[in-house]
Amino acid sequence: MDTPVLYSFRRCPYAMRARMAIYVSNQQVTLREIVLRDKPDHMLEISPKGTVPVLQLQDGKVVDESLDVMLWALSKNDPEGWLEAENGSKEDMLALIKATETDFKPHLDRFKYSTRYEDVDPAKHQNLARDFLGHLNGRLANGRSLFGEKRALADYAIMPFVRQYANADRAWREEKIHPHTLRWLDEMLEEEPFTRIMQKFQQWKPEDTVTLFPDNSL
Repeated sequence: MDTPVLYSFRRCPYAMRARMAIYVSNQQVTLREIVLRDKPDHMLEISPKGTVPVLQLQDGKVVDESLDVMLWALSKNDPEGWLEAENGSKEDMLALIKATETDFKPHLDRFKYSTRYEDVDPAKHQNLARDFLGHLNGRLANGRSLFGEKRALADYAIMPFVRQYANADRAWREEKIHPHTLRWLDEMLEEEPFTRIMQKFQQWKPEDTVTLFPDNSL
């Protein structure tokens, strides 16, 4: 392989955050856009859990956790200093990201995808998820970003999940999302790298020509 291979799905928040780190670090990969109901055999061979993103490096090593993909890309090149928190440490950012994954995402899933679970009250989980957003709101009341004024790893790793919550029912997003959190979310949705990584790609097929990401010719 001339470049690492990235299996991705445009709307998956985990894949979004991986693509944002790859984009900003300019670590060019061969992008293979998948459809969740029709996962490529090769992707399942190298990562049987069947979730995206999946990154296969040139030496065959597979990285199939989205935060690990982010850290891999930024370890290669971190031109905007994502790994350096303005107010705090890298470890502080990783702790907040982990809290988002354990204390927010399960409630988000049970609210947004309630039919996938037995005996859940979507409204209860919506409010529990909102409580976590209140914690983010407190941080964002003191700065433009989660760890000060400068965007960093935590902002880009957490934002796609807050976006998912906001998009679950856009009619109440301004009522249900705290004002500083909503301001932060809406700003990030209009900024690079998010605007650049949401380009649409056709489902990848083995016979397709190579699609490079980021495409430096654009």
